[in-house]
Amino acid sequence: MSLPQNPEELLHWSWPQIEPHYQALAARDLTAENVAEWLTDWSRLSERVFEMKHRLSVATTVNTADADAERRYTGYLDELYPLAQAAEQKLKEKLLASGLKPDSFEVPLRNMRAEVALFREANLPLLAEEQKLKTEYDKIVGAQTVTWEGQEITLTRLRPVFQHPERAVRERAWRLASERQLADRDAINALWQKFLRLRRQIAAQAGFGDDYRAYRWQQQLRFDYTPADCLSFHRAIEAVAVPAARRICERLRQRLGVETLRPWDLVDGWYSRPTDPPARPPLLPFHRVAELETKTSAVFQRVDPQLGAHFDTMRREGLLDLENRKHKAPGAYCEMFESIRRPFIFMNAVGLHDDVQTLLHESGHAFHVFESSPLPYLQQFQVGLEFAEVASMGMELLASPYLAEAHGGFYTEADAARARIEHLEGSILFWPFMAVVDAFQHWVYAHPDAALDPANCDAQWSQLWDRFMAGVDWGGLEQAKITGWRRKLHIHEEPFYYVEYGLAQLGAVQVWNNALHDQAAAVAAYRGALALGGTAPLPQLYAAAGAKFAFDADTLRAAVNLMEETIAALDSR
Repeated sequence: MSLPQNPEELLHWSWPQIEPHYQALAARDLTAENVAEWLTDWSRLSERVFEMKHRLSVATTVNTADADAERRYTGYLDELYPLAQAAEQKLKEKLLASGLKPDSFEVPLRNMRAEVALFREANLPLLAEEQKLKTEYDKIVGAQTVTWEGQEITLTRLRPVFQHPERAVRERAWRLASERQLADRDAINALWQKFLRLRRQIAAQAGFGDDYRAYRWQQQLRFDYTPADCLSFHRAIEAVAVPAARRICERLRQRLGVETLRPWDLVDGWYSRPTDPPARPPLLPFHRVAELETKTSAVFQRVDPQLGAHFDTMRREGLLDLENRKHKAPGAYCEMFESIRRPFIFMNAVGLHDDVQTLLHESGHAFHVFESSPLPYLQQFQVGLEFAEVASMGMELLASPYLAEAHGGFYTEADAARARIEHLEGSILFWPFMAVVDAFQHWVYAHPDAALDPANCDAQWSQLWDRFMAGVDWGGLEQAKITGWRRKLHIHEEPFYYVEYGLAQLGAVQVWNNALHDQAAAVAAYRGALALGGTAPLPQLYAAAGAKFAFDADTLRAAVNLMEETIAALDSR
């Protein structure tokens, strides 16, 4: 029996073609002598099944109006996904029952034990239904457009206007976007209640009662920290990052010469970096996506020639979909195509510096795929997101010294310094916003009955916003403020997947600090840590990269101090 050898053939693979491969693996005797061969054969099979899912999913995001793509993906989720998951479960149970311990497989075995304990065949249709609800959320948000200066554009395409030098123009754009988002309030409320009821049922059937958070913790394979650690991190952010964010906002208020800051004085109106005073137009690093790719390649060549070669491979092999367009799902991601050991980057570029940062970020994920690709077994690629995001956020910082045109990048020296300041300010401002998103989810799943009422969610979001988001006046904009949780994709589609960004940013700053002292050594350590894939626990992965996996105020304070000192130095140029 042969496996599909190309992606197009893979997409037409049916369960009757797949099942005999799983049956053969399940029937094969498993010994110390043949376990490596057995694992290799299992990996090759799983790679194709998972890549099939990922390619079908990607097709629904590159065009949310593609009914055929949605039909094929839904068909996979309804028909093939549950059967494949059940077959995967049997192979995990077989390996665990054997008592065999292949080389560099301690962490994958740990993960399998947790997954086997969590598995319930009755949950497979529910997990497939959850995937469909995610697609529905994407459709709602992807269809949000407004008319601006006579043209229908996506809300993403409106982002450049948030950097317009005239405050009145920014306000008009912000209010227009907010009004459009509020129009979907009821639709997202209905979807939210479906998500919560479904997740409570999944947790109950897996033996967790009404505690979806505990279920999700095990599902995300979080062995190295607890919900209590997250709450400690929130307190550290409140003590360290919130005052720093307040200082950033006060500097902006003074630069703008206004009595109070308003949401439209931040580039996206919510949590990102400050906008610029009227005398400075927004940074416009590129006009065409081809230019974005070319200059980003040059930046990566300066960081490390091999990383530059990885990025050029993606360009050459058509693994980048970067430009925003109507009916494209929101956001950005890097997906792995397992059987070809290649990453795929999806984003919504519109010509802003944020797009440069996004591509640097997602390329860090892509480099993780490239660097770990020599690992022999697919199960060794399962990396905790807490470290996966160090790969991406670390690359944003490692690349930052090379943004100037002198290095093949995007800007004059002055604008490159400005871009770096904006990035560092935005990173500091991110920690409080991350705390809002993460704390909100802890509340939701600790109070599932109350969270079923969207009005209670509004009240909790507002309370957390007031606790962490200092420096901006929301007077008269309360409806937009309290409904912000509806606009955060992760809350709906990937519950509890957000604290990883805050933890990883703390790790990334430590990697960057190492690079300030020895760039070559820091990049070598970074690449070496990525090459480990998922063969080591989180604290060891951080240590390999030259960082500490931490939640405390002292580690955070050291990072924030370095960032503020760098901002001051760049600002004085």
